[in-house]
Amino acid sequence: MTPSGIAMNTPHNPEPHQAALASKAARQSFTAVRLRRHADYQRAYAASRKRQSASMSWFLAPQSNLATELPQGPRIGLTAGKVLGKAHERNRIKRRMREVLRRHLGLLPKGCDLILHPRRSVLTLEFTKLDAEVVRILSQARAEAARMIQSAASLKPAV
Repeated sequence: MTPSGIAMNTPHNPEPHQAALASKAARQSFTAVRLRRHADYQRAYAASRKRQSASMSWFLAPQSNLATELPQGPRIGLTAGKVLGKAHERNRIKRRMREVLRRHLGLLPKGCDLILHPRRSVLTLEFTKLDAEVVRILSQARAEAARMIQSAASLKPAV
């Protein structure tokens, strides 16, 4: 308040806004690593075999453009078919899976596409258990991707 009794506006402090931008930048985006095209899903299914875990199935396939182009970053796909329940249940399963995956994007296998098929049990599974299972799957996928890349490099003729 001024001596005249009129409140003055305080100058704009940009620091809180900058802090919000910094925290948003630190938060990783799941949309940047999503598999989007049907053809990409079909190629990944054809190039991999199905693996099972306690509450989901998963497929890991090397990206097709490794030999011809610069490798893309890792990509991940989620599926939730009608067998999992009504639309609101499938959407909840996908939201839970996206949040867990967003937290662990750094664990995605390089140069590979990973597709996850959650089971209905993901709907009621404790979030910490779901998180631990996804971390276990991502660790297995990274190890297998390293083996795939190593075997592909050993098969490639020296130039």
